[in-house]
Amino acid sequence: MSTQSTASVSTHILDTSIGRPADGVTISLAARTGAGAQWVALGGSATDPDGRCKDLPALPEGTTHVRLDFETEQYFTKKQAEAQQDAPRVRDSGAFFPEVAITFAVVPGEHFHVPLLLNPFGYSVYRGS
Repeated sequence: MSTQSTASVSTHILDTSIGRPADGVTISLAARTGAGAQWVALGGSATDPDGRCKDLPALPEGTTHVRLDFETEQYFTKKQAEAQQDAPRVRDSGAFFPEVAITFAVVPGEHFHVPLLLNPFGYSVYRGS
């Protein structure tokens, strides 16, 4: 939850290749207090069956930039293995994007919801509500 001196962040992932939420994707959160400041790892979580990550760590006071790191390789490797149990191998590699890093600016007192629309060969993000 944001306060007047902090911002808050949430996210979710939709796998657009199947039109369903991406379950079990590990997400790490980092923050910094200015463009030249060092990133501070704050912790992380994983998406639930609805593709949501509801328990990301709180942002410290003075945060100006946030980075969400989505570990997508394990998700796609698992999904590919499940899809190919009874089918021939379609491709040799795991994920084209083994991770997705999204960096964005925040301001105190606001909530920032940043959804990730993901498929094996592309992704997009936007500021949601």
